[in-house]
Amino acid sequence: MKRILIACGNGVATSTVVATKIREKCADEGLDVNVIQCKLLEVESKVEDFDLLVTTGKYSNDSISIPIVGAISLLTGINEEETLDKIVSYLK
Repeated sequence: MKRILIACGNGVATSTVVATKIREKCADEGLDVNVIQCKLLEVESKVEDFDLLVTTGKYSNDSISIPIVGAISLLTGINEEETLDKIVSYLK
């Protein structure tokens, strides 16, 4: 099972939308995932236990060794499939 950390400003609203879309896409692809949501401020303390970090805004941190995907497109709908495909490619 792959573990995905999804981070947004407060760890509630936008990350819930993103988490739902990622869960649905992963289910369609036959991927077993565990999706956890958090605040951007919590990323550094939680990220080491995950395979992928997905954020709803721009985020960079050189100390994070897992892939980071910006997923604003999952909120706007613009290039949504491209972002979901990128997420799936990191999980396979």
